Amino acid sequence: MGKRCLLCLAVVLVAGCSRIPQPSSYTFSEQRKMQAAYHWQVLADDVAGQINAVLVNNGLLDIPVYVEHSCGQPAGCGKGGTFAFDEAFNDLLTSRLVNFGVPTRAKKEKDSLVVDYKIQVVYHRASRYQWPQPGVLTALTTGIMVFRNAPWEIGAIAAAAGADALWSTEVTNGHYEIIVTTSMVDNNLYLMRKSDIYYINDLDFWQYQPTRPAGEIELTSSGF
Repeated sequence: MGKRCLLCLAVVLVAGCSRIPQPSSYTFSEQRKMQAAYHWQVLADDVAGQINAVLVNNGLLDIPVYVEHSCGQPAGCGKGGTFAFDEAFNDLLTSRLVNFGVPTRAKKEKDSLVVDYKIQVVYHRASRYQWPQPGVLTALTTGIMVFRNAPWEIGAIAAAAGADALWSTEVTNGHYEIIVTTSMVDNNLYLMRKSDIYYINDLDFWQYQPTRPAGEIELTSSGF
């Protein structure tokens, strides 16, 4: 009887200790991946379209705008202060605004509406996997179970096909994402603010952040 009581007590204690929220993922969604300069142009076109719409809706058609580099220096970024995406996005956005007919200045002046943007590179240390969309496993399982009473050769072929289809939908995502935030400010008030999130290829991360100035040494933590 004593052993039963101890066993029950142990079960209660274990159950009590384990009553914590269980981690769960978000519902399935999609996120685009930047992999070419054309993708930068698509983003610039979208941002320019929104800027033009804001200017039209606010009756600011004659107000000139100036697209500022991400370093925020009116005279231009210094050595190591710019990078591939910054240069390209600035040119693409400026060109698109000019094509829209928006009065766009080459130099910043006091009466200009400033369009600025910043790029945040997000690094995920853990490996992340993209599993099949909801319903894929059910569909594959159903397709395989249809053959459960068929000769073993057909069952083997169906199982192999199902496994191939399953693993072809599993993707190892990279470790990097970027957040591109574009703003247009007038008298310290936001007329527009837009943030976009994209995956990028791991080997391309350097295109989205300033190069380290010569002689600068990166300090890393030992983790202790």
